Amino acid sequence: MIQFLMPTRVCFGENAVIENAALFKAFGKKALIVTGKRSAKRNGSYDDVLKALEMLGIESVLFDDIEENPSCETVDKAAAVAKAAEVDFAIGIGGGSPMDASKAIAVLVKNPTLKARDLFTTPGLEAIPVIAVATTSGTGSEVTQYAIMTDHVDQTKKNYGQTVFPEVAFLDPKYTYDMPISVTINTAVDAFSHLGEGYLGAKASPFSDSLAEKGFELFAACIPALLKGEVTHEDRKSLMEASTLGGMVIAQTGTSLPHGMGYAMTYNKHVPHGMANGQLFAAFLKAFKDQSKVMKMLNKMGFETIEAFESVLKQLIPVTVTLTEEEIETFTKGMTSNQAKLKNHPETVSDEEISGIYKQSYGA
Repeated sequence: MIQFLMPTRVCFGENAVIENAALFKAFGKKALIVTGKRSAKRNGSYDDVLKALEMLGIESVLFDDIEENPSCETVDKAAAVAKAAEVDFAIGIGGGSPMDASKAIAVLVKNPTLKARDLFTTPGLEAIPVIAVATTSGTGSEVTQYAIMTDHVDQTKKNYGQTVFPEVAFLDPKYTYDMPISVTINTAVDAFSHLGEGYLGAKASPFSDSLAEKGFELFAACIPALLKGEVTHEDRKSLMEASTLGGMVIAQTGTSLPHGMGYAMTYNKHVPHGMANGQLFAAFLKAFKDQSKVMKMLNKMGFETIEAFESVLKQLIPVTVTLTEEEIETFTKGMTSNQAKLKNHPETVSDEEISGIYKQSYGA
């Protein structure tokens, strides 16, 4: 049985927000805008959203204190603002952090007695509508039901356990034109990891595979520009498209080992999310007992071997972190307890194999 659900309306192209401003009207008279301190104001996305809302007479309340890898505490703080303002819908502007946070906040507004950590253990909750305005090309959150929060109690990052797809995703590549090359590379590798993990995962289908294969083509075409650090506007468009396709893929398949293993690297070693996934990816590919689909994926990108692809990843995201044996053991135990990620991997994987991926990627 194959099922495919993609309920988000996608508006892709230059001036997507302004030209489709009328879509905001369906969601209410007051919006909470969820974003970080600087980037949305710098790249023009925040101004475009404000202009669109003002054109329609929709009020807005700004919460611009979302940090990278948003914590449960920050989500609770934002939800309190939203509830006090009695907002009708939420607009997440930015990369994965503001978009993810907006989903969690939307659930808490709809369920005002709950706190952020309650979301992990209380599935099936409803939310007020969410609109996503993506300003990076990596997360895919604009078209997924997922949201990742940092849980300082359990000292890790977790999916919030709810299913909230944005009603509308506005995707305008111009918001990424001035993104630093380091962020461009990390987010591009994140997008690739979504495509790759979904393609190789246990829940892959012909529908998700067709999206992933188009994403591989787009990502591969941008590799020379990423390696040179000279990314054109056309490259930015391709990377944003690849990112959204990656989101559509994992909305169907979920992610698997690199994401699950990478969370420990981000929380404990402060390795950016996309970089952490990418640094684990070559060892992840080598761990497959059946290499047939791995090779099909690599061939789609123009690589003949895992080693050839690994060489490119090392140039894009060099490894600067080394794990101790004790850290590898701790992170391995954390991963082997993450049944959601393990079941998305199509083969049985042992503690030794998980440990081996960490050792190959981050060992001394």
